[in-house]
Amino acid sequence: MTIFEKKSMESALRFLKALKENNNREWFNENKDWYQQSSETFKSFTNLLIAGINEFDNSVGVLDPKDCIFRIYRDVRFSPNKDPYKSNMGAYMARGGGRKSPYAGYYFHLDAESSFASGGIYMVPSEVVKRIREDIDLYPEEFLAIVNNQKFKENLRFFDEDKLKRVPQGFDKDSAVAEYLKLKYIASYHSLSEKEITSKNLLGNVLEYYKSMKPLNDFLNRSI
Repeated sequence: MTIFEKKSMESALRFLKALKENNNREWFNENKDWYQQSSETFKSFTNLLIAGINEFDNSVGVLDPKDCIFRIYRDVRFSPNKDPYKSNMGAYMARGGGRKSPYAGYYFHLDAESSFASGGIYMVPSEVVKRIREDIDLYPEEFLAIVNNQKFKENLRFFDEDKLKRVPQGFDKDSAVAEYLKLKYIASYHSLSEKEITSKNLLGNVLEYYKSMKPLNDFLNRSI
């Protein structure tokens, strides 16, 4: 990142922190220019991520950042939390449509409290998760070679807070991949500190984490 981009990312992060403390339409409208500047910064960074990802995973292809970035407006119709805005910005980069893609891809999350870079699949239909579990069970050595790779283990961990208590029915509870069969979301991530988010090395660092994720994404997309 250039000095300008670094300062822009710092400003975007400050905006999200301020929004978290002032999550109402009046404050948002009064700070609409700040939001638009922050949104443009995030869009530009997403564009750089797309280009960088294609250097090692051209299956992602040409994507428009606007098709990858999630809206900041929350759907509060069925939620007890009536805050109108998210205090984060997120972009999902994957073949076949960005955030609407059914395939495993790469995600970047800029957050007032906990930013991260991640990849894999998240909240997909149960039949897709079942197919992936079947392939993990069928090819345990291949899967374990991916997740036990030194770079993978150094840089990444799985979202396992909501994993199942037991191995799903139909799978061997004593399997070498039993713990992975319990995962609801087959997705790995790297937490990004505020220091790393505002570093001039942010783009390069995130792309390195994504490179570590690619073999897992390839395995998942073969299943999908």
